[in-house]
Amino acid sequence: MQDILFPMMKIQISNIRKALSLLCIVCALLMPSYLNAQNGKSSSQLKKDKQKLENEIANTQKLLKKNESNQKAAVQQAALLRQQIQNREKMITTLNSQILQMEDEQELNEQEIRQLEKRLAYMKADYAQVVYNAYRNRRLIDKVTFILAADNFSQMFRRLRYYSIFSRNVREQSERIQKTTEELAKKNEEIVEMKNNKLTTLSSKEQEIKNLENDRRKKTQNAEKLKKESQKLNADLKKKQQKRKEIDAAIQKAVQAEIAQANAARKKAKSSSSGKSSKSESSTASSTSASSSAKATTTISLTPEEKTLNTSFINNKGKLPWPVAKGAKVSDFGNYPHPDVPSVQIENHGIDIMVEAGTPVRAVFEGVVTSVMNIMGTTVVMIRHGEYLTVYQNLSSTNVKKGDKVSTKQTIGAVAKSQSSDTHELHFEIWKNDRYVNPNEWLARK
Repeated sequence: MQDILFPMMKIQISNIRKALSLLCIVCALLMPSYLNAQNGKSSSQLKKDKQKLENEIANTQKLLKKNESNQKAAVQQAALLRQQIQNREKMITTLNSQILQMEDEQELNEQEIRQLEKRLAYMKADYAQVVYNAYRNRRLIDKVTFILAADNFSQMFRRLRYYSIFSRNVREQSERIQKTTEELAKKNEEIVEMKNNKLTTLSSKEQEIKNLENDRRKKTQNAEKLKKESQKLNADLKKKQQKRKEIDAAIQKAVQAEIAQANAARKKAKSSSSGKSSKSESSTASSTSASSSAKATTTISLTPEEKTLNTSFINNKGKLPWPVAKGAKVSDFGNYPHPDVPSVQIENHGIDIMVEAGTPVRAVFEGVVTSVMNIMGTTVVMIRHGEYLTVYQNLSSTNVKKGDKVSTKQTIGAVAKSQSSDTHELHFEIWKNDRYVNPNEWLARK
């Protein structure tokens, strides 16, 4: 009986030891995931970032190639090159992160392989001991004889139970050995795949570094070209900036007029429905309109439905889709010296996005079209979203008219060609009441 009990006790001890070994492996698996969540991006997020950057780089490269021979687009080419260099630098950073993550995963897999090999060695040793003991006690292996040789019924029951436990443990040990061997083979395959992926990523990184150096060289050549033509470029940019100011002033005037008209119409409707005189309200509307063109901010009165839309628009700050599906930002929001001609001061109330010919323009959020107008030869569409207005300038055609309700990403027109550079550029602005805000804070990060 002792010959049977001792192997069984060894099996139980072995099981405890294997359980502790498995716990160590689980902890080793979970710890990198926790650290990764705390200190960096996940593997899937890095892949998404890489895909986005690849799309951006391909799109910008297409625009660069298309406008390479365009003599009027030297400034736009410089902006595209700056954008491309930034994209490539981000791509190299992303590839570095992927490589580091692959190295961590590879190290983790190698640790797990070592643990599996150790566990497999324990299990094989235990199994060998069981087989050895079974051989030594082979006279007891005959189950029927062993059970029937009991002195009494109680001993027979215990022998039957011990034999059952012994057989089950031997079988389970054999299955665990087989399963661990399969896991080990799978982990070894994963290591090979990881090494291949790492080599591919390293190769991509080397190519991106070469492309980055090439773009920087082109940027230097472009800068030298612009320097030679600085006098003409300076005059052209000042002329373009002056036209921009005139268009901005016209847009601001249109925004203020639209707010004043909307407020006057609502006050008139309210006074008519209540049966009271609207004289005082009309006077107030006139004074508000007058003051709006001075220093005071004109605020639109919202209906309950518009308040709901306004709240929804605010809740989507930083998540709004871009007004074009593909494009490269060539001029940013704010007041700053021109990157290539510092003597020219840029004053941009929005952002300028270069696109391919025929690119559709889409609404960044649901709302109501309040204006489709022509300002100094450029078509402008304004869409209201409660207190907020989105402005789409330089459209070649429009699919909407004043009063139309539009949904998010609905096509409202197409981008026109810029007269000054022969490139297709969309100018996009966001206004709160009669004051412009930074679109970069509202649009989703690319």
